Amino acid sequence: MIIPIERAHLFVAALSHKGMKKGKNNEDRYAISSYLLAEDNPKPLLFAIVADGIGGHLAGEIAAEMVVDYVSQAIAESDAENPLDTINEAVIGANEAVRILSEEDNKKQGMGATCVCAWVIDDRLYTGSVGDSRLYLMRGAVIQQLTTDHTWIQEALDKGILTPEQAREHPNAHVIRQYVGGKNPPEVDFRLRLHADKGEETKAERSNQGLKLEAGDSLLLCSDGLTDLVWNDEILEIIRSSKNLEVAAQKLVDTANQRGGHDNITVVLLAVPEKGNKLKKKVPLWWIIGGIAAALITVVSLLGFFWYILQPPSTPTPTIPAQTATSTEIPSTPTLEQPPTSTLEPTLRVTYTPWPTNTPEPTITP
Repeated sequence: MIIPIERAHLFVAALSHKGMKKGKNNEDRYAISSYLLAEDNPKPLLFAIVADGIGGHLAGEIAAEMVVDYVSQAIAESDAENPLDTINEAVIGANEAVRILSEEDNKKQGMGATCVCAWVIDDRLYTGSVGDSRLYLMRGAVIQQLTTDHTWIQEALDKGILTPEQAREHPNAHVIRQYVGGKNPPEVDFRLRLHADKGEETKAERSNQGLKLEAGDSLLLCSDGLTDLVWNDEILEIIRSSKNLEVAAQKLVDTANQRGGHDNITVVLLAVPEKGNKLKKKVPLWWIIGGIAAALITVVSLLGFFWYILQPPSTPTPTIPAQTATSTEIPSTPTLEQPPTSTLEPTLRVTYTPWPTNTPEPTITP
């Protein structure tokens, strides 16, 4: 079983917003987890998932949370030997769990969720998706949608019935062909599209799994609340022009909300550090305080030492010869008190503040 760790080997930022539609709940959920392959193999792993709930009031968010939790747990209990098989089995298991709960509770009937996963093992990318939540790769000045939507619109585009411009405003834009939680288990899509050309074969797309990520690459997992309102070239421009991933995530959400924000918006951004720009661990406050204290004590000790050796030699004090005891009371000899000994402050141990993985971001109001 892989070993959980506190910090990811990639830069990470995530943000989820319920959108601007009055009275709408946030039915999106996401999780990000970091691991090492084994105690004797420090290869780093990162798993990220976004799920978009469907099925009406409350039920959709329950389904999305179940999918995220079930799949993330399955990944955590795996050995990462066969990533695609692990993702497939996890999604099928999540489908069964959501379906059973949906059938047992009338208020949850018909609930389900889309999902998109990105599993980065060292520098290799493995993906899987169900529905219309997407995964993008940004490399240099190019953005590529790696996943394929399971929607009526996508089928019409593939068959040449609609153009991309017509698809944007089509009334069937949100008709989903597959989701997690239905009576029939979904077919997890492992196609990894590296080119926009229609001629790319399905078999070849699947063989792209294990794509080697390069320094400076960025990945975006998102729900359709973003991609309905912000186009691919705009996504690329926002991410590339932002000073860091946190700023980029906020700008993406803000842009979608400024254009109506009719649905929940969730973005998870991952980035491979540039060469020579490895992740820097934050220096903890207590370590800084301990270092300063130790430095001050050292300085004071050195000053005291130099002061001592620079003092002129003292004149010997004549000794008083011992007197024979008589009946006369001998005056008591004063006892010199030893100077107080300073005690060194204990050295403070280094602690690192973990980056919070696996915890959904709180809803942020615009």
